[in-house]
Amino acid sequence: MNLEILINNDIKQAMLAKDKRKLNALRAIKSELLLLKTGKDTSSMEIPESVEIKLLQKLVKQRKEAAALYSEQNRPDLEEEETYQAEIIEAYLPEQISEEELAAIIKQIISETGVTSMKEMGKVMGLASQKLSGKADNKTISAMVKTLLNQA
Repeated sequence: MNLEILINNDIKQAMLAKDKRKLNALRAIKSELLLLKTGKDTSSMEIPESVEIKLLQKLVKQRKEAAALYSEQNRPDLEEEETYQAEIIEAYLPEQISEEELAAIIKQIISETGVTSMKEMGKVMGLASQKLSGKADNKTISAMVKTLLNQA
């Protein structure tokens, strides 16, 4: 199902349930989708799934960074709200792969490309980012690639 339709249906459900917290998170997603849809990059008014996934990842990252900032400033009320919104948005992302699966995929990419040093990390990152789009964030991928290349 299209993400936009799914979000609209969930917004209706949240309105009927009078769940204001969930409604705020869903409206944030819808707002970003509308901005994307009306932007200059989408000519057919249809947003590709890969772009939707990147958008959701960006929104989750923003919420988590804000929660960390509120935590440092001793604002547990705002931190809890940002964490809640991040959890709601994460529910629309594809299932994240485990560290073992991530390591296996990156090892395979390293062996296929023949990369042996950190100088060539970019080759591995490019392929890994494409292959694992939506299944793992780039920060985790980067950390795993560094670990595996340092072992080699």
